[in-house]
Amino acid sequence: MNKEKKQLRKKYLQERLTLSPLQWQEKSKQICQHLSESLLVSNSKIILSYLSFKQEPDLSLLHHDKRKIWGLPRCQGNELIWHQFTSVNDLEIGKYGILEPSTHSPLIYPHQVDLILVPAVGCDRFGYRLGYGGGYYDRLFAQPLWQNIVRMGIVFDFAYVDKLIKESWDKTLDYICTESGIKTPIKEQKE
Repeated sequence: MNKEKKQLRKKYLQERLTLSPLQWQEKSKQICQHLSESLLVSNSKIILSYLSFKQEPDLSLLHHDKRKIWGLPRCQGNELIWHQFTSVNDLEIGKYGILEPSTHSPLIYPHQVDLILVPAVGCDRFGYRLGYGGGYYDRLFAQPLWQNIVRMGIVFDFAYVDKLIKESWDKTLDYICTESGIKTPIKEQKE
């Protein structure tokens, strides 16, 4: 693993954990507000999301919108499998201590999905994402069936930076949402 990437990951995770519960809730609420007001979300019927872990931006306020079908990931081997979020009673603790939908929850397939809200440790202005290092989303986005679905990274402002280190397998996000709004990445110039 790239040493510099590892250090950046540690820095942003530590900064996230220094937020007070009130700051975390307020910033998360602002992100949810921007998302709920966006045409991208309002025009989407099936949205893949996540449950907050280690003070990631909390999107659970959105999950109450019953006009949408919300999908949540479950780790199965090295892959993410998506299930419909039906109730908090249908969640169980998964591989990394993260709440996941039970295996009995209805599956969601790529051709059904309109939008993916992607958790991140950091994002840059070019749409690159710094994840946790497990490669789950990189593997997902590399699969042909998932490549054309709109992807929006979710981070707090302090983790939205000018430029991250990128690897050959990194796929860009289409949008990034922070507490200050939704951003469209800059298209990189080919060298």
